[in-house]
Amino acid sequence: MPEPAERTLIIVPAWNESRNVGNTVREILEQFSHYDVVVVDDGSVDDTAQVARDAGARVLVLPFNMGVGGAMRTGFTFAQRHGYQQAIQVDADGQHNPRNIPEVLAGLEHADISIGARFAEVGDYEARGPRRWAMIFLASVLSRVAKTRLTDVTSGFRAANRRAIDQYVHYYPAEYLGDTVDSLVSAIHSGLTVTQVPVAMRARVHGKPSQNPVGSTIYLLRSVFALTLALMRGRRGSTEVSA
Repeated sequence: MPEPAERTLIIVPAWNESRNVGNTVREILEQFSHYDVVVVDDGSVDDTAQVARDAGARVLVLPFNMGVGGAMRTGFTFAQRHGYQQAIQVDADGQHNPRNIPEVLAGLEHADISIGARFAEVGDYEARGPRRWAMIFLASVLSRVAKTRLTDVTSGFRAANRRAIDQYVHYYPAEYLGDTVDSLVSAIHSGLTVTQVPVAMRARVHGKPSQNPVGSTIYLLRSVFALTLALMRGRRGSTEVSA
């Protein structure tokens, strides 16, 4: 067992992902057996929890669906209480390639939060129409807030050092885009630094993401609304994090 200073926790939020989570956990552990994996079963009604356990993960079961933000706050609380010095989110659906985990974690050498960015000249991930416009707008605004160039602020493939873990336990909203945009704004206002690492995303093995024109337009409108609320909260949702 590695010393606490070297320990890394991989947090896998999962909601009704029984068809994907087993492969995701096994793929992580096959490549990085020295990392600990915890799956946060976000109120699933299928056998996500059992499939994750059978694959070798520790499982935290939430009594009802709280959304990615609620699941991740649970994971970060677990990381804080068990003395992990860094944690990284890997989605259960297989889109985050475990091979990129060391690269995203390496970003923590010079920042508190490291984002695995889909739009950074690596891979062929595409978002079109209103969804793409929303992502560009969000990245542009948050680049100014963070005072560094960011291209993909809605990516869930992100790592946090101990200072960021403590901030996320204090404030990690569960509402729409709270787990990405709002939590990032709050972290920056708390004095944490952000960087990004280019990664290539993969397609879901099972299930289909919503990419139709109506859904994309709604995504655009809700994204702008979510960002506006996050910026209006300002420092009210954050606290200075001590070194």
